Amino acid sequence: MEKINTAIVGYGNIGRYVLEAIQEAPDFELKGVIRRASSLTNQSTPLELNNTIVTADLNELKEIDVAIICAPSREVPKFAREILSLGINTVDSYDIHTKIWELKEELEAIAKKNNATAIISAGWDPGSDSVVRGLFQAMAPKGITYTNFGPGMSMGHSTAVKSIQGVKNALSLTIPVGTGVHRRMVYIELEEGYPFDQIATSIKNDPYFIHDETHVIQVKEVNKLMDMGHGVKMERKGVSGKTHNQLFEFQMKINNPALTAQIMVSAARASLKQKPGCYTLIEIPVIDLLWGNKKELIKNLV
Repeated sequence: MEKINTAIVGYGNIGRYVLEAIQEAPDFELKGVIRRASSLTNQSTPLELNNTIVTADLNELKEIDVAIICAPSREVPKFAREILSLGINTVDSYDIHTKIWELKEELEAIAKKNNATAIISAGWDPGSDSVVRGLFQAMAPKGITYTNFGPGMSMGHSTAVKSIQGVKNALSLTIPVGTGVHRRMVYIELEEGYPFDQIATSIKNDPYFIHDETHVIQVKEVNKLMDMGHGVKMERKGVSGKTHNQLFEFQMKINNPALTAQIMVSAARASLKQKPGCYTLIEIPVIDLLWGNKKELIKNLV
């Protein structure tokens, strides 16, 4: 069986779980991990990467089919542009919902020009939850869908806080209030000499938080609060044809980075089955995400 040659770009929480998902996928082969030059010089290589090529330059890896970008969302566009320009497929979990269409249009042109495929926002939300929302709408075209996250850790929101100067570590918890409304509980550990009030204001004005009720709490050690569990409950009440009162629910409790990583690896598989261009997960046939014989998949799943 021909393997899908893969590179992991970035090696934080998601990158580590992407490694595990690749190791468990029979049709993938990891060719290397891309890390910042500072990580290579200032830190020892994690034990799980001892037999893996670790470099700061993707060009040092040969015959890469797809690169899985595990960088913070604000860094994703830069990495995606560079990698697609090399003619290599990309997958990311970009989660800034209001800018997804803008990124899709930008990467569409680069991907087509270089005969490559990009699948963006391929986490669980946006990502697999987007697919469920789309299916709900197909089932009841008229109606309202509420997506209620948590309670749990938001990786994107936590990373956004940690990027603020003066923040040593941070944890952002999402608390569902109901009907798609959320409260953000942000716990921060500060570098010495930085004023709490000023940083709290910066957090509340960040695009990740500005539209939600946000509470910022200073703590001595964020790691003592850390729990990567998360979840979602989606509800839609609508109309099928002319029949009212159709009610659908979808709920899951998850390890946040593990599920994000698994979907990204599945999307990497699907990227090789699409024409050049840029796609979100709702544009990808579900069967393309799966490993196995198409006939057997249809017989078992339909």
